[in-house]
Amino acid sequence: MKFGVADYGMNVWYGGCYDLNARLKALKSIGFDGIERLEAADAADAMNRALIFHKLGMDFSTVCGPNVGISMEWTPALGKPYVWITPGEGSRNVDFDVYCRRANAFLDALENYNIAGVLHNHLGSRIENQDELDKFMTNCPKAKLLLDVGHLFGAGGDVIGTIEKYGKRIMAVHFKDIKYKDKNKGLDLWYERLRFCELGGGDAGMEFRPMAEALLKVGFNGWAFVEHDTHTDDPVKQLKISLDIMKDIFKCK
Repeated sequence: MKFGVADYGMNVWYGGCYDLNARLKALKSIGFDGIERLEAADAADAMNRALIFHKLGMDFSTVCGPNVGISMEWTPALGKPYVWITPGEGSRNVDFDVYCRRANAFLDALENYNIAGVLHNHLGSRIENQDELDKFMTNCPKAKLLLDVGHLFGAGGDVIGTIEKYGKRIMAVHFKDIKYKDKNKGLDLWYERLRFCELGGGDAGMEFRPMAEALLKVGFNGWAFVEHDTHTDDPVKQLKISLDIMKDIFKCK
């Protein structure tokens, strides 16, 4: 198993990623194995960035290029196993059946590259809650899952049940805790209802050890990513707090 960072929250805190080398060094110094996505503007940039990872002994699990088709090409070319399922617009304005139809076409295209497409469940997206996740996984049997425990828990979903049901289809997991801002807000205003934070820093009653135990029981051995969408202090310090908890619940030294 590898422990990484889905570093969206770091970009929010700093305003962007200005120096990939420095970011990877900082994360390596506290015990992470890499970040989720290598993002590049063109092929030469992708190769240069992949070299930075390699020199530092760090890794990534997918590639994000300037468009979906290029991401599909670069990801297997750099030896990585999956891309996010991004079949056009993914908001809640899209008809569910239309989204599934497009996702299946996306997944069919991936067979040419021998890589998987993963669904990333997310508040405010087309696949937000438990019912939608279950229907999507049934309607799109080729899909794998990038399970975001925070977004599913925040939508009232059953994280443990989802792990038990889709264990063999889970390729990666996003871990985060939830801190409520205003419980009177609905999920349509989820960003006003809650924020995501370091493990142990929330107040939503999330229990991470049972999640880790369920993942290990189904044989999960992929990337476990920490993702803090909102930092309130030095990101490296807060990410270290989460990593220590992650390695404890997965019984990793």
